[in-house]
Amino acid sequence: ELVQSEIAHQRPTGIWGFVMNTRNPVFQDWRVRQALTHAFNYEFINQTLNGDAQPRITSYFSNSVLGMEAGPAQGRVLELLTPFADDLLPGAMDGYLPPEGDGTERNRGAIRAALDLMEQAGWTVQDGVMADASGAAFTFDILLNQGTTSHQQITDLYVSALDRLGITATVTAIDAAQLRERTNAFDFDMAVYRRSLSLSPGNEQNFYWSAKAADEEGSRNWMGMKSPAAEAMIAAMLSASSHDDFVAATRALDRVLTTGRYVIPFWHSPVSRLAHVKELKKPETTQIYGDWIGFMPDVWWYAE
Repeated sequence: ELVQSEIAHQRPTGIWGFVMNTRNPVFQDWRVRQALTHAFNYEFINQTLNGDAQPRITSYFSNSVLGMEAGPAQGRVLELLTPFADDLLPGAMDGYLPPEGDGTERNRGAIRAALDLMEQAGWTVQDGVMADASGAAFTFDILLNQGTTSHQQITDLYVSALDRLGITATVTAIDAAQLRERTNAFDFDMAVYRRSLSLSPGNEQNFYWSAKAADEEGSRNWMGMKSPAAEAMIAAMLSASSHDDFVAATRALDRVLTTGRYVIPFWHSPVSRLAHVKELKKPETTQIYGDWIGFMPDVWWYAE
């Protein structure tokens, strides 16, 4: 009597993962943030928790026409980014993807890459502990919403990988009210962060990524990023006079955000999963939003 349908869509993934608060000095070096991303054993975690079923988020607008394209920046995207080339992080101009592990629990190659990056940033393993030149240990706290089992499972696997780097990460689980209060005040080191994005981004992007938002408690700029390039791309997006210019500006913004390495991305679902009575059918052509926008139907279903 019921049919289970999977309907592909081209909605932006948004970003979901561990956000690093760069107001904390230990996260201010991009090489440290990249090292911590290497340590996140995505392939093993995805296999353990999802049976390897979910693809990884690769950028803030990935899975959509607004997402950064593979390889070097080209055309209008290149034109927009070039004035900021000297200040952009590696990958913004040449292309970037989250690092891949080998799928094993030990993940040796990624751990070696993480150790190299930490050393470049001034951190080395001393008597089994990651520390700086003065001997101060590299430690931080991961803030979680109490009772969110999936987040706790991801965190447990990540903490275990960090331990192999000589990094001690503590975990603090608090209730939703406390979590809201602390994240509004940016009172955390690392936390699980989710930001949904649409195919029509607008002024809200300043509330998410601007330098002003970084200093405004309660904003969505949890990472504390202050990037003139990001603000310029938002301005270009908002003033675009054509669809092509709008897409190029958003793709350029996506490159700046992604290569900032502020968030260690988790996974997304490129399909909508619906259960419905067998009499309901859908049109042969599915819109890029898939089957729904928010909680409202986007395509007309009909009964035979």
